[in-house]
Amino acid sequence: MSFKLSLTAIFFAASLLAADAAVDTAKKQMAAKKYDEAVATLEPALKAKPKSLEVQKALSEAYTGKADVAMNNAALPPRQKYPEALRGFRKAVELDKDNKRAKEGVDMIEGIYKQMGRPVPQ
Repeated sequence: MSFKLSLTAIFFAASLLAADAAVDTAKKQMAAKKYDEAVATLEPALKAKPKSLEVQKALSEAYTGKADVAMNNAALPPRQKYPEALRGFRKAVELDKDNKRAKEGVDMIEGIYKQMGRPVPQ
C-alpha cells in the first residue's frame, strides 16, 4: 500500500513540476514578447492540469499580451485588429476573471463598436 502511495505522490509531484516548467517557460516567452509561443506552451499544460490556477493565470496573461499586440499593431486596419484583440481579451477574462487589463480591453473594444453603431463581434 505504501508503494502505491509513493508512486501516486511521485506522479503528482512530477505533474506539478511539469506545470511549473511550462509556466516558467511561458513567462520567459512573454518577457520576450513572444505571446503566441507562450500560448502554445501553456495550452497543453492547461489540458493536462485544467484546474491549475497558476497555468490559468499565466495563459490569461499570454492572451492579454497577444491582444495588446494586436490592438497596437499599426499595420492592421481596425476591422482586423479589433476582433482579434477582442477574442484575446475575452479568452483572458474567461481564464482569469480578475484580469483587470483584459476586462478593460473588452470594455474598450465593445465601447468602440457601440459608438460606431456596429454590432459587437462574438
